[in-house]
Amino acid sequence: MEAHFNQPQRQSAVGVLVIFLEMIFVLLKNIWPIIVITLLRAENQSVLVLVLIALGILVYFGVYSFLKYRNFTFYIDADNDEFVINDGIINKTKTTIQLHKIQQVNIKQNFIQRLIGVYALDVDSAGSDQKEGNIKAVSHTLALALKSKLLENEGNTVLAETENQNLPSTEIPAPFLKINLVSLLKIGFTSNYVKSIGLILTFFFTIYENLHQAGAEDLVDTDRIKGLVNGYSLLYSILIFVLTMFTIVFVINVVRTLIKFFDYTVAKQKGSLLLSYGLINTQSTILKPEKVQIVKVSENYLQRKLNVLEIKIRQAISNEKKDSKSLIEIPGCNAIERDEILKLLFAALPQKGETMLPNFRRLIFSVFLIIMLPLTAYYVVGEFILPEVLDYRNVALIYVMLMAVLLFFGFRNYKLFVGDKHIIKQSGAWDVDQEIIQIEKIQAITTSQLFWHKSLNIGSLTMHTAGGNITFHLGQFDKINEYVNLWLYEIETSDRNWM
Repeated sequence: MEAHFNQPQRQSAVGVLVIFLEMIFVLLKNIWPIIVITLLRAENQSVLVLVLIALGILVYFGVYSFLKYRNFTFYIDADNDEFVINDGIINKTKTTIQLHKIQQVNIKQNFIQRLIGVYALDVDSAGSDQKEGNIKAVSHTLALALKSKLLENEGNTVLAETENQNLPSTEIPAPFLKINLVSLLKIGFTSNYVKSIGLILTFFFTIYENLHQAGAEDLVDTDRIKGLVNGYSLLYSILIFVLTMFTIVFVINVVRTLIKFFDYTVAKQKGSLLLSYGLINTQSTILKPEKVQIVKVSENYLQRKLNVLEIKIRQAISNEKKDSKSLIEIPGCNAIERDEILKLLFAALPQKGETMLPNFRRLIFSVFLIIMLPLTAYYVVGEFILPEVLDYRNVALIYVMLMAVLLFFGFRNYKLFVGDKHIIKQSGAWDVDQEIIQIEKIQAITTSQLFWHKSLNIGSLTMHTAGGNITFHLGQFDKINEYVNLWLYEIETSDRNWM
């Protein structure tokens, strides 16, 4: 039976349970260290009080979830071509999203929704600062029907065969790209080092801060930890720390990659890409070439040897808060698969064309900012404030050598390739990124030149797109202006829309 959306309707009744469990999960995620410490130090009477408080919170969450479910409705206003969502308990809100501005409709399923047997549907719009639509609990059939209805205004009705396993296999388009487990392991071992280290440090600082606020410093034997560190030499302690950190980083990268991108498949559907992936939180989304603004191809030395790379696709965004939501990642594909994806997204394989190199002063400024200033500050502190830091000169020397190598390779890889239809910016020291944009999708161009650079004929260029900006610093300025004039002419004479 065909679903109709012209009248306001609610989510599935089990949506009450989804809202209730998600609220409990968020609460436990934020205060679990305090709960654990409190239970360890509490007396019997205090435990009874905590149980009563917990019961009160559960009752409040239950009432709130029911009212949230009752007041949430959605429908399609055919007269105004809008998708309308009504929400709120005390303060009522009405969100309207124009159908022609809908950029993506994603069908998702997190762990709680998978247990209950419902799906979430996210409506992502571009060019609007209004709140996006999020429906937390609908059946799979209803989600597919609504997704198709919301996207049919562009003439690209989303078919259900890639998402409904009950259909005959002859109607399921075969994926032209399927990321296997080995490729995901390769990506997990060779990427996201900085992000993983940041997550580790954030985790430990959060635990420490929660313990400190809960007054649980006495549960941690700091003297024993200091004695353990002092029992070994400094270099040995540093080596143990580095090896432990890298081991944790590798494990986190592999686990994160496998959970997020498990069973990653890419299929062609009427000129678009249908992406499906996820182990715990599954996601199915459609990627249309006309929505694509910037494509970043990332590869480091290890990935090049293992024949894997990452592709990140950035679509149109309306503000910086939605920047992460506009990013689609395709991990673990090889060079042949990369070219097939680029051909589909750009209608032709982007060519590098002419090469623009930065002035050598870019390297000199980077050395001054990243090496000379910190090194000077280190010796000033050591000479006049804290002489003990000068005992770690070897660490400072390692830092200088490491930064010098990274800056050199970063400068050598920094290039701008200008083709007839595409612009490619290459950058990076270890992870070499190539950001690709179509000239016709540039919305604005900014050139800048410091007054002391005029005699040197160097300046900077920034290309503004609906998916973000691409900047090239300290290039030959007269050549930059020549390219800008050509690009502006092509943009003005082009009859294609930017999305």
